Amino acid sequence: MFGRSNNDQIIRMKENAHIQLNKLTKSYQEGTKSRSVLDDLELSVKEGEMIVLLGRSGSGKSTLLNLVSGIDKPDSGQVVIGGTNLAGMDENSRTLFRRKNIGFIFQSFNLISTLTALENVLLPLKLKGDSDASAEKKAQQFLDEVGLGDRGDSYPDRLSGGEQQRVAIARALAHEPMLILADEPTGNLDYETGKTILDILNKSVRENGRTIILATHDRDICEIADRVVELRGGKLEQVEPAEFAK
Repeated sequence: MFGRSNNDQIIRMKENAHIQLNKLTKSYQEGTKSRSVLDDLELSVKEGEMIVLLGRSGSGKSTLLNLVSGIDKPDSGQVVIGGTNLAGMDENSRTLFRRKNIGFIFQSFNLISTLTALENVLLPLKLKGDSDASAEKKAQQFLDEVGLGDRGDSYPDRLSGGEQQRVAIARALAHEPMLILADEPTGNLDYETGKTILDILNKSVRENGRTIILATHDRDICEIADRVVELRGGKLEQVEPAEFAK
């Protein structure tokens, strides 16, 4: 009976999932050998859920985020987001889907150095097709939200690392995507700045009702998560919340 009800729970999770990863497999060729990174990986994520993805350096966290975002394709398996299977799309279709539905926050910020803070946040809105007036209003709103409303005219090299990451958060949220992916968003920041960034990210994502998968090797980050999973040997293992209790 226990096994049957557990299976029923898994089936219900898949049916209600906002994001569903089914049997994802990915390997890379290294010289004459093939190295397996993901092995029949499965994950269900509900709308509005914050998932922290733990894993050591080289465990495949970035590979997994690249598959979820459609930057890369799996060798086999499905990446279903809001009912759309990205793994079945060509590269151009995946790019258009990502542009509209996914916000990405990188460890290295990835701001365009020749654009101001406001222009960096404007970029995804313009790519999405928003009018100039609407795009500028939204970009300013999200800069205000991360506490940089008065720095819109500043170029990235005039901003601290923490400020650049705040601009990156505003950029990821501004076009109101259904999913936010964050790849080691505090990895290049000192402890106090990293904590501030996490607080801003957590608040902004919660207030905007976004789903987020945050990849990190830092177990201290787990306390903000709804659920923690760890990537080991190409598969995901659920981590009990008690392991991160203060």
